[in-house]
Amino acid sequence: MASKTMLLLFATVLLFTARASSLDDQEEFKIKVTYVKAPAPQPLVKAPAPPPLVVKAPSPPLSKPPSPPLAKPPSPPLANPPSPPYTKPPTPVRPPVKPPTPVSPPVMPPTYPPLPPVRSKADCIPLCDKRCMLHSRKRLCMRACTTCCDRCRCVPPGTFGNQERCGKCYTDMVTHGNRTKCP
Repeated sequence: MASKTMLLLFATVLLFTARASSLDDQEEFKIKVTYVKAPAPQPLVKAPAPPPLVVKAPSPPLSKPPSPPLAKPPSPPLANPPSPPYTKPPTPVRPPVKPPTPVSPPVMPPTYPPLPPVRSKADCIPLCDKRCMLHSRKRLCMRACTTCCDRCRCVPPGTFGNQERCGKCYTDMVTHGNRTKCP
C-alpha cells in the first residue's frame, strides 16, 4: 500500500515539473506584435453634375392629317323605347334525390334445434364420433372431444365450427400451448 502512494506521489511531481519546463520553453518562442495605425480616410470628392438634357420641340407636320369621318346626327329620343326580350333566370341545379332505402329487419342469429343431452362420458362417444369423422387425426380429435364433452356436457353440431353453441366452457378451454383445445 505504501509503495502505491509513493508511486502516485512521484507521478504527480513528475507531471508538474514537466508542465513547468514546457511553459519556460514557450516563453522563448513568443512573437512580439506591433500595431500600426491605418492612414486616415480621405474626404470624398463629389463628381460634377451632368449637363441638363435639352429637348427639341417637335417640328410641324409636312402634310395635313386626314379628317375624321362624318357622324350621323343623333335621332330624337323615342317615347317608348323597346324593352329587351324577357329571359327566364336560370334555375339552380340540385343533385338528384335518391329514394329512401327500405329498412330491413335486424339480422337474427339462426335458430338451431336443441342439442342432445349429455349425462355421462358414454353419451359423449357417439357425438364425438360424428364431430371427428372428417378430421385428419381422428384419434387425437376423439381424445380432445371426449375430454371437452365430459367437462362441458356438450358437443357442437356438425364436423367443424359452431363452438359458440356450447358456451364459454367449450370455447375458452385451451391447451398448454395456449391454443383452443376443443374441436
